[in-house]
Amino acid sequence: MSSTPASFSYLTAYGSRTGLSPSPPEFNSALDEEVRLYTNNKDREKYENLADVYAIIVTMEHLEKAYTPSCAKLIAQYKTAMNLVSDLIPDVEQFMKEYKLKCPAAVNRFKIGVPATIEHSIDPIKSAKYVAETVSHFITLMDALKLNMKAVDEIHPMLSDLMQSLNNVSSLPAEYEAKIRNWLITLNSMKAIDEINEEQVRQLLFDLENAHNAFYRSLSDKS
Repeated sequence: MSSTPASFSYLTAYGSRTGLSPSPPEFNSALDEEVRLYTNNKDREKYENLADVYAIIVTMEHLEKAYTPSCAKLIAQYKTAMNLVSDLIPDVEQFMKEYKLKCPAAVNRFKIGVPATIEHSIDPIKSAKYVAETVSHFITLMDALKLNMKAVDEIHPMLSDLMQSLNNVSSLPAEYEAKIRNWLITLNSMKAIDEINEEQVRQLLFDLENAHNAFYRSLSDKS
């Protein structure tokens, strides 16, 4: 039994609920015919949740480089949707393979957890401000870890702010920027209530301290 038609049948409904169309208008007419694969409310909810994940991925693939507010909203919706279907979709890439989805940009965006327009934003006019903000974000996050803050919903916002500031300044060597991005990916793969363990805390602090020092060196080299 193929589940793909059911997923497609819910794309239009998802777009209506969220205001974000998952496909160009010329294709919408082809999605209007609903194929029911459920006979009770429990199965209906399951297929609707799977269809939401499908639609969110497709929509992100089209929007990920263009619209910051919409992408930020989709990232939040993706996290919520995946929590609802975690028992059905243990691996999003396997889900995409099953439903013949080719959306590498969307997967990358969900892994990093911030819109591309934020990740790659550069504003030379505000560089001094961003340098100050970056230093502040480094210190805030390192102090938080030293104070034994380990929950994902505590650390992730600070790490995301740091990543945004670093990309605005664009002064950190690629090696250390990649390490911070990888930590964002790690946290995005965890639930909000999860905590990083002692080994991870120590490694994150080590990476942050090295990145902090490299950041200062890169500023000195440009002065």
